[in-house]
Amino acid sequence: MTARAPQPDPRRKWRVAAALAAMIAMFLAPWWSPPLLARLAFFRVRRVEVNGTHYIQADDIYRRLRLDSAASVWDDTRPLERRLASLAGVRAVTISRKLPGTLVVQVSERQPVAFVPSASGLQAADADGQLLPLDPSRVAVDLPVLERLDTALVKLLADVRASSPSLFDRISAARRPSPGEITLAVNGVIVRAKPIVTASRLSDIIPVEQDLARRGAHPAELDLRYRDQVIARLQ
Repeated sequence: MTARAPQPDPRRKWRVAAALAAMIAMFLAPWWSPPLLARLAFFRVRRVEVNGTHYIQADDIYRRLRLDSAASVWDDTRPLERRLASLAGVRAVTISRKLPGTLVVQVSERQPVAFVPSASGLQAADADGQLLPLDPSRVAVDLPVLERLDTALVKLLADVRASSPSLFDRISAARRPSPGEITLAVNGVIVRAKPIVTASRLSDIIPVEQDLARRGAHPAELDLRYRDQVIARLQ
């Protein structure tokens, strides 16, 4: 008696085909699913979370987004990010989704480092010399005051703020009295330095201040213009 060869199961073919179709659908999901899901009212934007802002008002973020009632969390967020990136004071921004109906806006702000004169009064500037829409009546901020916008000085102040925040907090003003000199007011003491001074070099005044304080001496000026020295002129 001759044994019959096993016959292929037609159902197995369909299962394999269905599995392949499912794999292809999953691979293509990032392209086809958002447009379909965006049509569902369940995914309409009902809330916007704004994180990372201290100086920029959340209302300014909401107004710049210009979201209408039909906006979906599955809509392309890149146009919204570009819109917010053009807002003064914003360094970078990313938008993510929190399903079913929340957009999460993560903002990286430009940090103010000085007040400079402008047509409308004193205005905050960042390390790049960009003027910021900071309203001191709404946000408490204490910054050094410059006589004019000086990009080298604001860059120096930004470096001091990053490396020695406690020293930065004591600087009330900075100016360039001549091309070869800058001065800073540190707790009422005038600090003189060359224009190429670094934040690290400025911090050399700290141990000198501490030593003078131990001896009960009060400096009127601290001079950093001489290499590797801090010359104190006492009151």
